[in-house]
Amino acid sequence: MSRHKKISNDEIALFQEAVKGTRRLRQDKRPPYRRALSTRPRQRLLDDQQVMQDAFSDGWHPSEMETGEELLFVRNGIQHTVMRKLRRGQYSIGAELDLHGMTVREARQALSDFLRTTHHRCVRIIHGKGHGSYQKQPILKGKVNNWLQQRNEVLAFCSALPVDGGTGALYVLLKNRR
Repeated sequence: MSRHKKISNDEIALFQEAVKGTRRLRQDKRPPYRRALSTRPRQRLLDDQQVMQDAFSDGWHPSEMETGEELLFVRNGIQHTVMRKLRRGQYSIGAELDLHGMTVREARQALSDFLRTTHHRCVRIIHGKGHGSYQKQPILKGKVNNWLQQRNEVLAFCSALPVDGGTGALYVLLKNRR
């Protein structure tokens, strides 16, 4: 049996009677070409471009600054504006790694794998504040601080805003790998 219903002669005659006295519209224009939307997130690309534009300068030389519980690390050549935006949480976070509950060995491996495989410019690493550790002292925080400074792909990092974990997390700015 056919999917399409056959149109009867009576239905054709009824249609022709209904359109009697009308004229066919002629159109010589083709419908506009519409490009398919990109699957790549535009805001992240714009953030990446802005980071690259702001990333290097010859003026700023402090390699590391740390105040109280906050962590802050900056490679030579990174501009003030980049660090200011990073500290304010103005770069979109592309990925995050949560190290809560890991041993030092597990955390080292997880961080290494994460940095090797991520293709994002700005990431968040949650190391915790140490409330669950022996003597309530942060262990991973100091280790992560040390490990990140040894990685060439890390341009800068700082403690996150309170809404993103505060001194128990870091915003990390990475080199572009494209």
